[in-house]
Amino acid sequence: MKLTIRDLKGNERGELEVKFPLVEDPKKGRQAVHDYVVGFLSWRRAGTACTKTMGEVAGTGKKPWRQKGTGRARAGSFASPLWRGGGVTFGPKPRDFSKKVIRGVRRLAFRKAMTERLNAGDVIIVEDFAMPTHKTRDFVQVMRALQLEGTVMLVGKGMDTNLLAASHNVPKVEHVSSETLNAYHVLKCDRLVFSREAYEQVEQRLNMS
Repeated sequence: MKLTIRDLKGNERGELEVKFPLVEDPKKGRQAVHDYVVGFLSWRRAGTACTKTMGEVAGTGKKPWRQKGTGRARAGSFASPLWRGGGVTFGPKPRDFSKKVIRGVRRLAFRKAMTERLNAGDVIIVEDFAMPTHKTRDFVQVMRALQLEGTVMLVGKGMDTNLLAASHNVPKVEHVSSETLNAYHVLKCDRLVFSREAYEQVEQRLNMS
């Protein structure tokens, strides 16, 4: 498989041969992708939600009123979960949501995700991300020249400062480093735009799997 290299004006600047092993079997790697995405989203959960139980609520341990003779329901504590300001029954506590995903599954998921996006024609290679200005309108012109629609993921090896500034206010455009790109990032957006240097680095990572 060959990919066309373009400049920021959409002009062709050559071709690039895909050198990592594609996942040819359509059924292979599906479960790996699912497991990785579930694991990745679980790693991002803070797990810091915390509520106080009846024993942790600040307040006196005095009985609100005597047991009998008042005509009111029995009450033994101001911290009762039935009362406003009382403890929470079975409320959330800080916990670790992370799931272990073994290295072989992570690598297979990455190769499977890249294979699917390449086969779908959603990967675009540009010679360089360097922009002459930091103006948003110039980046919008780049998007039009490259025919980018929907959500876009820009993958670079050290992003150009002008590019970051110009695309900052453009909705549905995200950035990620070629060193941290993973299966979740690959699948998240409609189009993937790599700089040539970034794509070559990603290929090196894929060839290690």
